[in-house]
Amino acid sequence: MKTTLLEPPPEATTARPCRGRVLLIGYSFPPVGGAGVQRPVKWVKYLERAGWNVTVLTVANPSVPVLDESLLAEIPAVTRIVRARTWEPGYGVKRSLGSASNQPGPQWRAPLRWGKAAIKSLAKLALQPDPQILWYPNAVAAGTQVLRETPHDAIVCTAPSYTSFLVGRTLKRRFGLPLVLDYRDEWDLSSQYLEHAQRDRWSQWIQERQQRSVLRAADAVVATTQASVDRIGTRLDALQSSAKRVCIYNGYDAEDFVDFDNATNYFTTAGKFRLIYTGTLWNLTDVSPVVQAIEQLAATKPVTAGRLEFVCVGRKTPEQQAVLDRLQQTACKVTSLDYCPHDKVLAWMSSSDALCLLLSDVPGAERVVPAKLFEYLAARRPMLTVCPPGEAREIAQRFHPDSCFSPRDVPGIARWLHDRLRTDTECDLPDEPEIEEYSREQQTGRLIQLLDELTANRVKSGG
Repeated sequence: MKTTLLEPPPEATTARPCRGRVLLIGYSFPPVGGAGVQRPVKWVKYLERAGWNVTVLTVANPSVPVLDESLLAEIPAVTRIVRARTWEPGYGVKRSLGSASNQPGPQWRAPLRWGKAAIKSLAKLALQPDPQILWYPNAVAAGTQVLRETPHDAIVCTAPSYTSFLVGRTLKRRFGLPLVLDYRDEWDLSSQYLEHAQRDRWSQWIQERQQRSVLRAADAVVATTQASVDRIGTRLDALQSSAKRVCIYNGYDAEDFVDFDNATNYFTTAGKFRLIYTGTLWNLTDVSPVVQAIEQLAATKPVTAGRLEFVCVGRKTPEQQAVLDRLQQTACKVTSLDYCPHDKVLAWMSSSDALCLLLSDVPGAERVVPAKLFEYLAARRPMLTVCPPGEAREIAQRFHPDSCFSPRDVPGIARWLHDRLRTDTECDLPDEPEIEEYSREQQTGRLIQLLDELTANRVKSGG
């Protein structure tokens, strides 16, 4: 087992009031990129400011689709980062294991293809709950070493990957510390919709047992929507667990938007209305309704459609890229970019005339609130929301009541686009005091309150 310990420099360890020390376990941590990384990064930032010292246990050699080293700049110098190696192969290999090859070939090669497919299937079945289980042994060893060396007061695990929950459960059993499980996404929904997720009955049976095990060990459960908290709460009730249940939204970091309104528009195309979507396009954020609306608009009002530039910034599954490519047959200008560092995403958002929020109309989506919703609100731009009834839509309608549509309401989306392209009507936009409750600082305050309560209870019980 190889572990890298990053200690703060001596000049950074100035004396300050300390509420306690928490071990934060998360595979998704810089230099890993993606929207899910923002949550633990901002938690570390505001926990440290509030007097909670943080040790981060994460992966040394992440096997992930995107990296973003710029996020490391947000980690306070006093934060201790422990990196344990994983035995996973590179992400390209994992992606190839996601599906067996169905490409035709010479008949004599058929047994070889079948053999490879069988090996892939067996490998996938062994990697439960996810491929990051190959990080588990070294992560547990590194966490054990850290907790033996330095007293801690609580453990917080953030997932996906759900292997992080298993690591936290094992360390809780060894050291008896309060355990907080942070569901950035519900385990069941991730198993249903994530790329390369294992949906066979055997995997479901194993992961159901694993989830019950970690929930039994938990002293508190956190989720990113109230609906998810309630859903997970029914599981806790079935297990007769008294674990605390808390909703902590992802939120926006006000410090990211200090100079936002004054940002230079490097990307503006003269005469174009720029509609921007940021984030991954996949089966839970299907772009089809917007593409269909643009196609409909282009068929009836081609000159108006020619004023539109649709920008998609982020990773796209091949299926979603194929849908987006259909717009090449219209007068609409399409700009498609791969994953960008967070500061570049904010720069693109500052160049927008409107922002687009997508959520597919699938079972469980009513309990999902995309993290970008809060940054969109902080950006103070008109917002086109295409999502089914649920918590995300309720929040969006609170601030943009006339811009929310069901994914099936393609004519309504087309009308909204037509109105925005045809006129320069001003929109009522939220001011900072109106959205301040969704700031990362205030939302992290809910985690701080939870940690204070758990550690106070532990002292009272003589833990």
